[in-house]
Amino acid sequence: MTTGASYPAAASPVVVVAPHFCVGHPIDLIIVRKMMTFSEGTFGVTDVDGNLMFKVQGGDILSLQDRRVLLDAAGNPLMTYQQKVMSARRRWEAFRGDSTDERDILFSVRKSSFFQINTNLDVFMASNTYEDVCDFRIEGNLFESKCVIYAGNSNNIIAQMHRNHSAESILLGKDSFGVTVYPNVDYAFIVSLVVILEEINTDR
Repeated sequence: MTTGASYPAAASPVVVVAPHFCVGHPIDLIIVRKMMTFSEGTFGVTDVDGNLMFKVQGGDILSLQDRRVLLDAAGNPLMTYQQKVMSARRRWEAFRGDSTDERDILFSVRKSSFFQINTNLDVFMASNTYEDVCDFRIEGNLFESKCVIYAGNSNNIIAQMHRNHSAESILLGKDSFGVTVYPNVDYAFIVSLVVILEEINTDR
């Protein structure tokens, strides 16, 4: 586990998926995307000891709909997210469980501007209907293969991600990311944000 001294806890707990994914210490996760597969959006998420935490399943590569489902280690659906059709800023919407009903929406993610070199995203919770100010933001660095997730427009970091480059990953057809989630932050929520970021980067 990452030592807590360098990773200050969020001022108030950030709970989006469920309270038990929000713990009082930093947590390190490994997200692996399987590249050589007949389905899109296939990810596995483990802790640093290799224990399975989540799976992300996607649709068939021939499907016109970008839809992903976040599952817990037992295969129970926690969240469904899909790209909104005819969206100018590549908006993705996330729903509770396996629903895609607007009544079950949790949050949405979109590019912060139309033209970008790095991928910067704004995250709006369902209650933020006016979307004047984002609830969270993601600042990506395409050249350094990393991103930082902040609370709103503040400088308060809640998670960081970096891509793991290795010969083994290339040979096995896998893309690997290391993610550090800060204390009192819903790590299932952070996993979803990283997956959505990767989907947008892949389809730039």
